[in-house]
Amino acid sequence: MLLSLLKILFFFAVVLVIALGAVHLSETGQMLRVEYAGTEYALTPVKAVVALLVLMVLAWLVFKALGLALAFIRFIAGDETAIDRYFARSRERKGYEALGEGMLAVASGEGKLAQDKATRAEKYLHMPHITNLLSAQAAEVAGDKARAGQIYRKLLEDDRTRFVGIRGLMRQKIDEGDTATALLLAQKAYALKPRHRELQDTLLELEMRENDWKGARQVLKDKRRQGDLPQDVHIRRDAVLALQEAAEVLAQGNSISAREAAISANKASPDLIPAAVLAARSYIAQKDFRNASRVLEKTWSVRPHPDIAAAYAEIVPDETPAARLTRFDRLISKNPNDEESRLLRAELLLAAEDFPGARRALGDLAERHPTVRTLSIMAAVERGEGADDSVVRGYLTRALTASRGPQWVCDKCHNVMGDWAPVCDSCGGFDTLTWREPETRATAAMAAPGAEMLPLLVGAPKPQPPVAPKVEDVPPADIPAPDAPAKPAAKTRPVEVAHVAPGMVPRETDYVTVEPASTITTPEPAPAQSEIRAAPQPSVRPVPATDPEPILIRPDVLPPEDADWTEGKTRP
Repeated sequence: MLLSLLKILFFFAVVLVIALGAVHLSETGQMLRVEYAGTEYALTPVKAVVALLVLMVLAWLVFKALGLALAFIRFIAGDETAIDRYFARSRERKGYEALGEGMLAVASGEGKLAQDKATRAEKYLHMPHITNLLSAQAAEVAGDKARAGQIYRKLLEDDRTRFVGIRGLMRQKIDEGDTATALLLAQKAYALKPRHRELQDTLLELEMRENDWKGARQVLKDKRRQGDLPQDVHIRRDAVLALQEAAEVLAQGNSISAREAAISANKASPDLIPAAVLAARSYIAQKDFRNASRVLEKTWSVRPHPDIAAAYAEIVPDETPAARLTRFDRLISKNPNDEESRLLRAELLLAAEDFPGARRALGDLAERHPTVRTLSIMAAVERGEGADDSVVRGYLTRALTASRGPQWVCDKCHNVMGDWAPVCDSCGGFDTLTWREPETRATAAMAAPGAEMLPLLVGAPKPQPPVAPKVEDVPPADIPAPDAPAKPAAKTRPVEVAHVAPGMVPRETDYVTVEPASTITTPEPAPAQSEIRAAPQPSVRPVPATDPEPILIRPDVLPPEDADWTEGKTRP
């Protein structure tokens, strides 16, 4: 700072002296006389100033020539950098200009211009750790992945740029889909810079893709130690990873390690439903039914779920429906007002064939929150209480297009998954699945699960009575004996018909209940064998219709499937 001030003061002093001399010469009108080698030179003030400027330029050239001569002498003496230092300032200026323009070109996405500037910067600057980085970025922007990979490998040779080279190669492998190689590169980069946040997140994601749950738990532990992750979030995510690690270990056949990991995950996060179920089954495998019940009841008090009820049933698998209902009262009492608790009680009462109790337990859920499960339970209740088939089919029809209720839904992309997983298979979000009802309902997707429940709730179709063959088609040996028991008369049901003129639209008051037409099936004594052979071909007696007008069926009422008058007909 002081040196710069002295330079400025010196410059102003020189300018002031020159100005004062010029003014003095102009006022006196005298001339400057210079005598050299016997020759006298007379200079006017203007000529004197011009001569002074020429003299200063010649002096600057002399000093530069002397410096160049001195650098040449040093170069001859063995100092190879002397001449380079002489021209270094100009090269650095050009190199830094090219470097700055190249960085701007990379930021603006001009790959070709960035490559040209990178080549120019590499020519003037002897800084490969900077120019190579610019060249790699320019090659990536231009789409030359091979060139970028070669430069990243050059960066591995320098300790200052090794991390940048590994990170660049890692990103290339991720883009190519080679997660295994990308994971190895990420682990090497993490060893160089363990506090790099972006690298931590990338390494955690790669380890979860490659099912390296133990390594992912270690990265989470480092993030928590460094203060980059809150304690409650770390506990939750560590429990999720521990649960998945337990599932992997259990799949490999190591039940002891899996049991310990599952119990640890459940203790860390009691509201994690899959961890509670796996821990309870681990206790059941040890015949420790008390701890299994305690774990499931604690989780049910926080977040009821059907998987918890299924695991609770596995504690005593061979109990009667009444005993199971009594034992499940303890589980349901932990959270009795939840919708899942009411549905579970209704299902247990259905198993015990207490249909009025199941209706009371279900309450108004079928109307207030109609789902496949609630409507199916109501259909089973109506079937058990002997309601008409049309009522049962009405509930089942509504169930086919109703919502499936709560499911595992991703909070990030709203993807619906059938089973819980630590990572969403759509967006790759970690620990984003929540047990809740999706916001949108896909009617087509809901039809298949409802259709699968029809045989269970409605039951098998009733056997149809056999059709009596015609007399002419029956051989003599197949004619029943005279003492054969008579077949009972076919059962008929009343049918609602409309008494209106043909072509008229019936109203509600026009429908009346009538008995359908039937034929007399009272058997007669069988004739002797000789009489059968000699008897003429029997004729069918027409039965007079009870109503000469055609019978119109109500279009808004679907006839029962087991109605006798629909025998042999196909439903449209």
